[in-house]
Amino acid sequence: MSHNLELAQKHAWKLARTLMAPVILFQVDNEFGVIPADELDGAEIEILFEYDPYCGGRSVH
Repeated sequence: MSHNLELAQKHAWKLARTLMAPVILFQVDNEFGVIPADELDGAEIEILFEYDPYCGGRSVH
């Protein structure tokens, strides 16, 4: 988890390209985290961005 959104975004994009799978950048309280999209399983988190290694990043809002 990170308190820095810009750092979390850079890590999310790098992870998506490394895994070659979509990842989700989310926020819980005042911290940001990244998880592969297929592991989300309806968790109680606020999704901010989705990063797809083939299409790039996009805001969910």
